[in-house]
Amino acid sequence: QVQLVESGGGLVQSGGSLRLSCAASGFAFTTKAMTWVRQAPGKELEWVGDISSRGDNTRFSDSVKGRFAMSRDNTKNMVFLQMNSLKPEDTAVYYCATSIAGQGKKGQGTQVTVSS
Repeated sequence: QVQLVESGGGLVQSGGSLRLSCAASGFAFTTKAMTWVRQAPGKELEWVGDISSRGDNTRFSDSVKGRFAMSRDNTKNMVFLQMNSLKPEDTAVYYCATSIAGQGKKGQGTQVTVSS
């Protein structure tokens, strides 16, 4: 079955960095684009960015562009989100996600809290 397991969240001061990881299993990882989304308290799910199946193309929302980077290791079925220059407004639960047979799948999420 499809599994996405995020890790690497935590508490960090404004201006700090965190690297999130997502371990994927149960599907053909190397053929899938992967997405990171986040949900802040009381807000809707927000798209953060995605990475192509081969990792040669990334896109980011305007709110994180220039601060976040994404990479993947197709030999280990993992995708990463490097977050730099973090701001309090980046505080959210972060999820990795993909689409399998037309259905969106995401993991349980990892909490990122940025203190001012």
